[in-house]
Amino acid sequence: MPERRVSMSERSYRVIKRRVSRQIRVGSVLVGGDAPISVQTMTNTLTTDIKGTVAQIRRAEEAGADMVRVSCPDADSTAALREIVKQVSVPIIADIHFHYMRGIEAAEAGAACLRINPGNIGSVERVREVVKAARDHGCSMRIGVNAASLDQKLLEKYGEPCPDAMVESALEHARLLEDEDFREFKISVKASDTFLAVASYRALAAACDYPLHLGITEAGGLRGGTVKSAIGIGALLWEGIGDTVRVSLSALPEEEVKVGFEILKTLDLRHRGVRIVSCPSCARQGFDVVKTVELLEERLSHIQEPVTLSIMGCVVNGPGEARETQIGLTGGGTLANVNAKNQVYLCGERAHTIGNEEMIDHLVALVEKKAAEMAAEKAARAAQ
Repeated sequence: MPERRVSMSERSYRVIKRRVSRQIRVGSVLVGGDAPISVQTMTNTLTTDIKGTVAQIRRAEEAGADMVRVSCPDADSTAALREIVKQVSVPIIADIHFHYMRGIEAAEAGAACLRINPGNIGSVERVREVVKAARDHGCSMRIGVNAASLDQKLLEKYGEPCPDAMVESALEHARLLEDEDFREFKISVKASDTFLAVASYRALAAACDYPLHLGITEAGGLRGGTVKSAIGIGALLWEGIGDTVRVSLSALPEEEVKVGFEILKTLDLRHRGVRIVSCPSCARQGFDVVKTVELLEERLSHIQEPVTLSIMGCVVNGPGEARETQIGLTGGGTLANVNAKNQVYLCGERAHTIGNEEMIDHLVALVEKKAAEMAAEKAARAAQ
């Protein structure tokens, strides 16, 4: 299947210049510098439920997660973490709050990264002990500042959570790590208020060169949280700010991963899986667009290569959208005309027609074939 040529003039307005940051390693994943923006999520099973937690991590990995965070609230959890790490391939981040010993135990258990909150981890000496454990066991760290858990002295100084307080907290804690000659860390300044989070990240991005973990914390349910996160995280990524993202939803971890990739795909920052361009449908549609897209999303969820597919109900915008995707389908009649044939496009060119009854299986086969070709080409390039 030939590739459609894309001129530089077509693409120049889509280029995002990323903020220059230093690079760290989270297990096998590079974060910052010129590394791809990574996507992560967090388990919501009891960590002591090893079987359930491993199963959830694997589902997140299948959805594309580059790393997964696991909460370690007690010694039993860090003991379980040791077994969990052995059973998964994705790097595991240990989420540490309130007790510094959990951080030491997690590092010893094989965590690739330790997430600590400067507002609740304890004294400077305890932070130093966690840093020593991280260094001894090859862990990176994340300084996780959260508007809901700022240090009391900062709240007294500023009166309320604000960008200045968030950045001061982050840089103050960064200095603790720098004083220990430890620089393998990233920083986040999360808030559930999108305006506060975005303003804090902008200020932090200007104040340091450490890689930044983006997120709008406690964003909400699947629909509302997706919109909220897309606006906040998307705005920052569009400005070139951000090196790894977590979409915080009251939903399954794999849904967070899917939304994270959709945000990156929309900004042309990273591509994974099928990107479907589809119309909202109207009385002109030649087939049930909504149901067709729903079925295709389900049946193509296993595809990892970045294939583009347009599903358009009629010829108003169908041919135009088909010119911009690798595979396209345009309705040829109306729902009232069940015998109408739909037009299939390959790399922008009209190829053949297909009836409503056969089109789902046919499109799935075309996408799978294209994905296989792309995977083979990638493997050949890697072998050179």
